[in-house]
Amino acid sequence: MATTRPNPAQWVWYAFGGRLPDRCAEWVLHDVTCRTWVLRHVLRALTQLAPFCLLVLLPGPLEIRLSAILLGLLVGLFYSVCYMGETAEHRALKHGFPPGVARETRELRRDVQRVAKHGVGYRPWWE
Repeated sequence: MATTRPNPAQWVWYAFGGRLPDRCAEWVLHDVTCRTWVLRHVLRALTQLAPFCLLVLLPGPLEIRLSAILLGLLVGLFYSVCYMGETAEHRALKHGFPPGVARETRELRRDVQRVAKHGVGYRPWWE
């Protein structure tokens, strides 16, 4: 299976929860498991929340409109970050990967980095 990045229109569709073509499946797995997967998730969430900023066009005092936008964005980001792991799993599952593969791939990457840095057998005291 070849890795193909989605075009900008496909990415917006993907950011709003749409399914990409099968040729982009490996890219989706990379998207939800790479080192920057949290940042990528937050950027997708901000893309989903961007239309909320149109509240600035409503009539009324500017302070109230900006406060409403800010509080709405904070609540939206809070819930998005709370369900970040489940959302990543759902995206991988939607693109044909077995349940749990995104979490396991992230854990494997973390363990490989830990071995490279500290050697085999190292476990932090908090685990």
